[in-house]
Amino acid sequence: MREQSFVVRVWGQVQGVGFRYFTREQALELGLRGHAYNLEDGSVEILICGPEHRVQMMLGWLEHGPRTAEVTRMEYAEAPPPKGSGFHTN
Repeated sequence: MREQSFVVRVWGQVQGVGFRYFTREQALELGLRGHAYNLEDGSVEILICGPEHRVQMMLGWLEHGPRTAEVTRMEYAEAPPPKGSGFHTN
């Protein structure tokens, strides 16, 4: 099974609405590892790594995020896989 790893950045109403919490829950449900961090400019950075089909599912979920959020823009690029295991938030 091929692994993929992407760094994703989302903008919109994504801080103060539980975005990182729901992202972590979704990632763990899909068996992915990585992180979700708030950035100073109001966006969120997400690193996701795992089986290709599950990473693709997560990318689809991140386009909209949880219903408490409003994603207005999303960009992603391939990235080195995270060191360690689990999914972390700041």
